[in-house]
Amino acid sequence: MRLHRWSIVPNLVRVCINLSTLTLVISKSAKFQLINVPGRNDSGPKHWQSIWETDFAGVCRVSQLNWSSPTRDAWIHALDQTVQIQSRPVILIAHSLGCNTIVHWANTSENAAKCAGALLVAPGDVDMHASGGEIMTFVPTPLRRLPFVSTLVASTNDPFVAFERAQLFAIAWGSTLVNVGAVGHVNAESNLGDWPQGKALLAQLIESAQQHEEL
Repeated sequence: MRLHRWSIVPNLVRVCINLSTLTLVISKSAKFQLINVPGRNDSGPKHWQSIWETDFAGVCRVSQLNWSSPTRDAWIHALDQTVQIQSRPVILIAHSLGCNTIVHWANTSENAAKCAGALLVAPGDVDMHASGGEIMTFVPTPLRRLPFVSTLVASTNDPFVAFERAQLFAIAWGSTLVNVGAVGHVNAESNLGDWPQGKALLAQLIESAQQHEEL
């Protein structure tokens, strides 16, 4: 597992990526279909996932039948159907419970072979925070290595996953771990806008997926 502490030099990161990241991501993503995998209650218009759908042409979103009362099997099915209909390898861009959905799906679906990489932002620690109801269907969190390259992005003050638990997940899943500092749940309430750091991480993930595909 590699640990990147982007929070140490946030101003430098912004300067380096503002002019080049959008072009880099678009130029390297033509081979892949980018798919947003939101968490519980979906991602609203101020969420970076929604903004990216405007910034990056062709990004699609997994559509869940029930956003407020998620169940593992239903959410896995929706993800699986979305991936299955794609004609290109996919890059998954997940937030919160969307990350948990991916790690369950990766261990159960043949369509996981179509996934070239996943950006896993602020996965929920359902094992520690589930308080009953449908969310319990996501327990326990799989701790198996993912069959594709992945980056796990974690905040140091996320109310839904302690940073130490995020580290455990990254080790188990074989993900590169990125510490983005104290930005909460890395969602709309974090006031990230179009989240330039996230775009840079997506660009790096796409580059890694491209190299992996060429092996």
